Amino acid sequence: MFFIFLLILVIIVLAAIHIRIVAQSQAYVIERLGAYLTTWDVGLNILIPFIDRVAKKVSLKEQVLDFPPQPVITKDNVTMQIDSVIYFQITDPKLYTYGVERPLNAIENLTATTLRNIIGEMELDHTLTSRDTINTKMRAILDEATDPWGIKINRVELKNIIPPAEIQDAMEKQMKAERERRESILKAEGQKKSAILVAEGEKEAAILRAEAKKEAEIREAEGRAEAILKIQNAQAEGIKLLKEAGADKSVLALKSMETFVKVADGQATKIIIPSDLQNLTTFSEIFHEGTKK
Repeated sequence: MFFIFLLILVIIVLAAIHIRIVAQSQAYVIERLGAYLTTWDVGLNILIPFIDRVAKKVSLKEQVLDFPPQPVITKDNVTMQIDSVIYFQITDPKLYTYGVERPLNAIENLTATTLRNIIGEMELDHTLTSRDTINTKMRAILDEATDPWGIKINRVELKNIIPPAEIQDAMEKQMKAERERRESILKAEGQKKSAILVAEGEKEAAILRAEAKKEAEIREAEGRAEAILKIQNAQAEGIKLLKEAGADKSVLALKSMETFVKVADGQATKIIIPSDLQNLTTFSEIFHEGTKK
């Protein structure tokens, strides 16, 4: 009875040991008698004691590999230190298990050699300004190379590109000189624009002054012409009224006297008066006709 109880207990313990629950985003590679049998996904699974075994537990999550700086040489013989980051994901647990020994180490070495090959075809200046191009080339090469290992390379990023100290000093001096040059150009352009604005302002002011003077002279001339026209119209209207009223010689003589008064108020130093007073009428008419003209 004791042996039956002991046998049942051993069977329960063995069953408990060989029951496996596969978690989310994991996969178990199972071998039977040393050969690949299957890949377990999420759920409850049972191993056959002494026959089956879990060869490898694989995470299906995206993983990150941060590699230390690698020495690389550019096309123009400049040695730099570049460190990179690889984002990858295991897509086939079987290939990942049996495809390559120490796959993470294989990815690191493959990344270093690929980076050296790409940088070796580029000059220093091109390397410093072509991170995206380098990342794209590396991702394509690594993804193709790791496909037989069941690995998918999602992204490659260059973290730091560190040139030699003397190159960094030269670059800093060049950047400083470039900033000073741009500052001088901006300052000169500002002075140029300021001078142009001042000149344009003076030009517009002179034009406005000339136009104002012209307008004033035109208005003054128009005012004088209008005044002369009104005087002439008034004189013509007066003569017309006299004629229509049938004025006699005495009225005309009176108007002649008024004409002499106006003449006397002028700047003339000599005034000729007709000997015959009746000729005053003729003189008055001549004066008025001349005024009308």
